[in-house]
Amino acid sequence: EIQAMSTGQETTAEVSTGLFVKNIDGMRGLNGLERIGITVQPRAGSRDIDLSKSYIEISNTAIKCVLLYTNGEFNFRSAIQGDLFSGGFFDGCDATHFGIVVLEDADNSLSANAPAMNRGDKVMLTFNSLDVFQEELLSRTDVFGLVQPEEGIPGVFGFRTPFISGNDIYTLY
Repeated sequence: EIQAMSTGQETTAEVSTGLFVKNIDGMRGLNGLERIGITVQPRAGSRDIDLSKSYIEISNTAIKCVLLYTNGEFNFRSAIQGDLFSGGFFDGCDATHFGIVVLEDADNSLSANAPAMNRGDKVMLTFNSLDVFQEELLSRTDVFGLVQPEEGIPGVFGFRTPFISGNDIYTLY
């Protein structure tokens, strides 16, 4: 009976633990989208999620990349002063690493060396498409991927970039 209860609790935790991709935004570079931000939050009922043990898997149909967290690019919402894409919040990202901008963290569970998300937290995972794909994301490019936590359900996404013209910021997902 105890074993059955334990197994049931573990199964419930595995099914409820995971990430939800809330939205994805991009900023225009010279010819396409250069900077990308993926906003994620834990699923309802999720256990804590250590983002340093998570990864982003992303493809533009020509290249498939796996990005790991770098603690060299960790920022709080207060540091961006209202404009995520204008600051140096992408400088620490490269072809294999993503950064974090903390949007909501009431209990201060997130830090550069231990970015552990829990209930109510929301972060933006940042990367440079120019570094990751060796080019900007051009108009009408199919992009798909996932944000995989160490344990639980990944946040899956897919989108097609819009026609890129005069706008600087685009909502992609």
